[in-house]
Amino acid sequence: MAKIYYDKDAKPEVLKGQKIAIIGYGSQGHAHAQNLNDSGLDVVVGLRDGDPDVEKAKAAGLEVALVEDAAKAGDIVIMLIPDDVQARVYGESVLPGLVSGNALFFAHGFNIHYNQIVPQPDIDVVMVAPKGPGPMVRQMYVEGGGVPSLVAVYQDYTGTALERGLAYAKGLGATRAGVIETTFKEETETDLFGEQAVLCGGCSELVKAGFDTLVEAGYQPEIAYFECLHELKLIVDLIHYHGISGMRQRVSDTAEYGDLTRGPRVIDQDVREEMKRILEGVQSGAFATEWVLENQANRATMEALRRREAAHPIETLGKELRSMMTWLQE
Repeated sequence: MAKIYYDKDAKPEVLKGQKIAIIGYGSQGHAHAQNLNDSGLDVVVGLRDGDPDVEKAKAAGLEVALVEDAAKAGDIVIMLIPDDVQARVYGESVLPGLVSGNALFFAHGFNIHYNQIVPQPDIDVVMVAPKGPGPMVRQMYVEGGGVPSLVAVYQDYTGTALERGLAYAKGLGATRAGVIETTFKEETETDLFGEQAVLCGGCSELVKAGFDTLVEAGYQPEIAYFECLHELKLIVDLIHYHGISGMRQRVSDTAEYGDLTRGPRVIDQDVREEMKRILEGVQSGAFATEWVLENQANRATMEALRRREAAHPIETLGKELRSMMTWLQE
């Protein structure tokens, strides 16, 4: 069973007198910076010159500096910018400011696990990864709660790496909910697999396949959209709150029987074998290499795939149908 840490396990005094440099002010960055600041920790936000987020961070009452200056000032530097730019920013702007005993933090293990960033040996390397989007991390903190998070230590130079990670997690509010100990390897590989095989890749392809099957059989596209895409939120929400068995208790008996008897025909042994191959690609580093090369090629393949997917009938029809749903308008 996983080790789970709570408020009583964290020692905030570990971070006393230490400055925390938050590199980036996006979805996670703004939440980390504001929560840590409200927890009484010394925070500086590192942003590039001219970044539109500079004024947002200042408006939140936060100290802002150029990335290289923030990294130099920070005893703890956390990388909260996209995976594909982390290695470059680290090499150009973060590494020159690191000194022995500093800590390099991450919220996702990709760049460390796949050696895109190879840290110097005399610093701590830690991951604190909230299992929720930044706005939720902020909202729960403000409401007095927290979002469950992961903590992992890749390199413990000072002998206090885990303590620093837990103190940081407490500053986020995460220890109010629980912080699960993991490794950079486990977090990275399970995260990528989940995105590819289930949450994004698997789910979106299943939705499109269902839609296409109904339309090709002569059913109206509008009806197919509602049955295969729109109503998915209801089921996902039920699973989110009650688990799979709880969802089955809350749908009709007809739906439950169809689920139990037909689901395994859709996700059959061939699909499960393909999932294993996808996982093997993650574990071997093949996907990471492919993604790094894709970025070096200016994402040519990805942009072509984006255009193709955006042209699928379920997308064009969906825009029309969602315009009927006033509750979905931002």
